[in-house]
Amino acid sequence: MKLIYTVSLSLFLSVSAFGQKTEKASPKDKAVIEHFKNDYKKKNYKKFSGKMTLNDNQILFDNKIIFYDKADKITETLLKEGLIYPQLLTQFQVDKFENEDSDRTQKRFAKLQKNWKDAFEVNNIKLNNASELSFLSSDEKVKRFKVVCKDPKFPNLMVYYFELTDKNATKDTSVQDFIKNSKLTYIYQKTE
Repeated sequence: MKLIYTVSLSLFLSVSAFGQKTEKASPKDKAVIEHFKNDYKKKNYKKFSGKMTLNDNQILFDNKIIFYDKADKITETLLKEGLIYPQLLTQFQVDKFENEDSDRTQKRFAKLQKNWKDAFEVNNIKLNNASELSFLSSDEKVKRFKVVCKDPKFPNLMVYYFELTDKNATKDTSVQDFIKNSKLTYIYQKTE
């Protein structure tokens, strides 16, 4: 009788171990989910139209460089397709500064400077560790990606969240094909 109870208890406990695991968002991801729920406004960003030069683990966009890890195929494809580039990220930073209503004195002081936008210039950054955030999108035509950014000007890592939209995508479209046929429709940035 003890043997039957032991076997049935073992089977009962092992069933949960073989069950399907669901991906849960971390506390940091929950803040991003809230951002997309409350502050999201879809935009359309242009692809890079200048001169792109590919070297070993870097891409030169006109005269600005982004480094990447060659093993990170998502970041590599985002860069090679011209969806993400330094000039775009610089303009994103400037727009973010101008649209935030936190410190008016700082804004006035910055705008009195001769080349105040130069402080937001993005160059010589490294993008890596890209991942698709499937829990952030239920639409097969929209995918959101998280990319870690190391900027030598700042001590902390930054994380960019990029939303791409491919109107012709299906659930069977590979990530690489999705990126190649998509448009950048949203950018969100946080420091880690």
